[in-house]
Amino acid sequence: MAKSTPVKKAWRSLTWLGVLVVVLLGTLTAGVLFSNATWLPKLALDLEGGTQIILSPQVQNGQSVQQEQLDQAVSIIRQRIDASGVSEAQISTEGSRNIVVSLPGKPDQATLDRVKSSARLDFRPVLVAGGPTNEVVGADGKSTPAPTPAPGLESTPSTKPTNGSDLAWVTPQLQAEFNAYDCKANANKTSSSAPTDKPLITCDDQNQVKYLLGPVEVKGQDIKDASAGLVQSSQGVTTGQWAVNIVFNDAGTKSFSDVTTRLVALQGSQNQFAIVLDGKVISAPTTQAAITDGKPQITGNFTETTSKALADQLKFGALPFSFKVQSQDTISATLGTAQLLSGLIAGLIGLILVAIYTFFQYRLLGLVTMFSLVVAGVLTWLTISLLSWHYDYRLSLAGVAGLIVAIGFTADSFIVYFERIRDELRDGRGLESAVEAGWNRARRTIYASKATNLLAAVVLYVLAAANVRGFAFTLGLTTIIDVIVVLLFTHPTLQLLARTRFFSSGHPLSGLDPQALGAVYRGAAKFRAPTVPVGAGTAARSSKEAARRQTIAERKAAELAGASASSDRSTDGKDS
Repeated sequence: MAKSTPVKKAWRSLTWLGVLVVVLLGTLTAGVLFSNATWLPKLALDLEGGTQIILSPQVQNGQSVQQEQLDQAVSIIRQRIDASGVSEAQISTEGSRNIVVSLPGKPDQATLDRVKSSARLDFRPVLVAGGPTNEVVGADGKSTPAPTPAPGLESTPSTKPTNGSDLAWVTPQLQAEFNAYDCKANANKTSSSAPTDKPLITCDDQNQVKYLLGPVEVKGQDIKDASAGLVQSSQGVTTGQWAVNIVFNDAGTKSFSDVTTRLVALQGSQNQFAIVLDGKVISAPTTQAAITDGKPQITGNFTETTSKALADQLKFGALPFSFKVQSQDTISATLGTAQLLSGLIAGLIGLILVAIYTFFQYRLLGLVTMFSLVVAGVLTWLTISLLSWHYDYRLSLAGVAGLIVAIGFTADSFIVYFERIRDELRDGRGLESAVEAGWNRARRTIYASKATNLLAAVVLYVLAAANVRGFAFTLGLTTIIDVIVVLLFTHPTLQLLARTRFFSSGHPLSGLDPQALGAVYRGAAKFRAPTVPVGAGTAARSSKEAARRQTIAERKAAELAGASASSDRSTDGKDS
């Protein structure tokens, strides 16, 4: 098997880099052509503007809103929005009652529903189920609307109900109200604040079935976890139907076990256990067996999006009270394009300064730095654009600041590598050998430096406020991209350049001229004479460089050698 040479390794690394760029660019192109991706990253609230929703809590019987309840609601809404993939959102309280939710761009309806919905989930036994209309078939066979319940009908059960499925709950007044209830007329009505200890008349979320439900027997607050997934048959085959899988805590497991044990022995509608979300029945499955493990599954007319939205709402908990949308307005950017342009100008100035420094310090070797920065910029652009499309990531002004700072951090890696190569040239190595030896020494320093940067970015992202996380995210992302560029572009490029005549010969404009670097010192107090004639100035600079690079032990050895030589000359003089 042929041994892999530095040139082969270099071309292999550059090939992998090309494959990475093609994959990222191809994915983004496909997203632009066939989906809603864009060539440029989405901008956050401070740069683009968005939608502002003001939520007003709905309370009954003169109850007051506590600050703790508002803080709890803010936390739940923030978790819901984060779970939906929307970044850079702002959620805060306004005064002592309202909650202000500011979302960047134009959020979809599913995201807006996550914000507005109280997601109160209850489990109620079904007492009576029927058609969605208030039509009643009379003795003559004709359908007529059910009359409004007459005043004075008995509203108290004749006997005390023994459980939630007891038909004693169905009083004459309640039966008349059920008959007169029309699902279509009450389609927009929600009953998230309905009493939990009394029956409820409602419909399913498609307004196809009308239900008379018993009191709440299992509360949504007993849900420990919830997730969306595809339903599997008893043979383990995926059916393609989406469902929400629930895990109850100990109290919920016991309650659910008791209810399903009772329902399994009942017939007809009373065998059903309705799952009620904000007063609407999302599913009313029949009870085939007692569920004692506390892990039921909700099925219904779910899609992947709706099942995940419901699972997130249930997982993060119900809001402490229902909300009414007081206003929903489009808001302008708080900083706008002027600040974004200022940030981009600052980045351009930083890039120009880096270019000036690298060309002054490293001559044409600075081209490697500039091309490396271009490659890093392309990878960063592709990555952020893909994140904006797939995860709805949005670039804020803080994120732009992180990208600007990354220019200096990225250039720092190249400087470390170049200086290591120069050190090897000063020690008398050839350029090809200096590139390999310099890389072996430089990469440990680069890895340690980038690990520190990445750790700082992670800690800042976890502990900082939301408006600072954009800076931490772009800082961490560019740190990872920096390592990729150094591995797959900068080092391979230098491996190839080291074989060119211009750089290997040490041309003065290459930035790798051994004579200009004072490459006469060989270590262990040994010196190498220049291979070409040099002027007095160059020789003096080389001598100073050699003296500067001596260790203390080598300097003492040289002094002893010099003293010994002087002693020998003195002895010879006396002998003569």
